[in-house]
Amino acid sequence: MARAMLGAIEAGGTKFVLAVGPSPDRILARHTIPTRTPEATLAEAAEWLAGKGGITSLGIGSFGPVELDRTSPKWGFITNTPKPGWADCDIAGYLGQALGVPVGFDTDVNAAALAEYAAAGGAGGGLAYLTIGTGIGGGIVLDGKPVHGAAHPEIGHIYPRRHQDDVDFAGICPAHGDCLEGLASGPAIIARWGVSLSQLPADHPGHAIIADYIAQACHSLFASVAVETIVIGGGVANTPGLTQRVAERARQLDNGYLPGGVRHRIIAPRLGGDAGITGALMLAETAGRA
Repeated sequence: MARAMLGAIEAGGTKFVLAVGPSPDRILARHTIPTRTPEATLAEAAEWLAGKGGITSLGIGSFGPVELDRTSPKWGFITNTPKPGWADCDIAGYLGQALGVPVGFDTDVNAAALAEYAAAGGAGGGLAYLTIGTGIGGGIVLDGKPVHGAAHPEIGHIYPRRHQDDVDFAGICPAHGDCLEGLASGPAIIARWGVSLSQLPADHPGHAIIADYIAQACHSLFASVAVETIVIGGGVANTPGLTQRVAERARQLDNGYLPGGVRHRIIAPRLGGDAGITGALMLAETAGRA
């Protein structure tokens, strides 16, 4: 019997990463395409995947918001995203029909969280994955399963307390202004200081301001969901020293109170830039067994 061949898509607002392989830890081919209109992007993704010899299931980790309720007629849709042209897009339905395979579907950050949880051996008190980039998103895995509730976590849209040196910036989120994404995403940093965080001088106060906002999100996750590990990825997170700043500030915010504090870790992705696509392959593997 031929071994199953998995297909995967890490669907981002800027690019789609495509991959095929027999297992999540063995990628045989990958390809990246720019995110354009849904029609052009999905057609190109389907064509590339179809040309890889016949995949048996597909996993998609997508930017959002998305519909994850399997009982909803819009399961597998990107819903009310601000990305032009992509609202109400049936991404899972289109690709599943085009390729004739079952589809596993979740947010891109839940997919990355699944992969990082597996890379850690699947043990411990749960894991959250935060991506800090063009937007801010977060996924949570507890007991090996991504957290879904009324929808999916939208950690980028919590409201942090304003840093004392950052009270005048209104924030850039079109829905919330000064939520976490509105204050600490890549575009928010550029809107405030004209360059990316990594381009600011090492002694610039922006480093402490952004670390403080991300640390507040981490403290909220430690306090509310009791995860053991928080993984921070994304372009902004590549700024030298940022993860360490966040970890130290989160310890200060906790002030020795949380009972699980000795087990709390804030780390860079073990899988580097492969967390999202590896998680999408895991979604494909699960879909193929259903």
